[in-house]
Amino acid sequence: MSMTSSRPYMLRALHEWILDNECTPYILVNAMADDVAVPQQFVKNGQIVLNVSPIAVAGFSLSNRAMEFSGRFGGISMDVYVPMAAVMGIYSRENGQGMMFDPDDDPKPEPPTDKGPKEVPGTVSSLKPDTSSKNKPTLKVVK
Repeated sequence: MSMTSSRPYMLRALHEWILDNECTPYILVNAMADDVAVPQQFVKNGQIVLNVSPIAVAGFSLSNRAMEFSGRFGGISMDVYVPMAAVMGIYSRENGQGMMFDPDDDPKPEPPTDKGPKEVPGTVSSLKPDTSSKNKPTLKVVK
């Protein structure tokens, strides 16, 4: 079963955790990714670090699709837009604690498998242990 990316959920949780610990959340962004709107004059090696503490930004929004806010860069106000896929990590300025995200964690559709007839859950055939691999765990009924 295909699931949505865990990145926005982890980002929101870590952002809150960093703030709860009275630290400054910094977000590392791939500034070269599609649809990213950040001040290019502050981009280094294709990346930018953004201070997203409440005193540094206005209108902060962190949805499942993107992060948006207004901030001041070199004294000039600018609207920032960062799609979730461009967020590379979040960490505390004070101690570096946080998380870097795997660039490939965005879910991809599962390819269809054509491995014969599908079993109906709960039927006798679907409850048989899989003996194709000796390392797979199996369940046994104990009376």
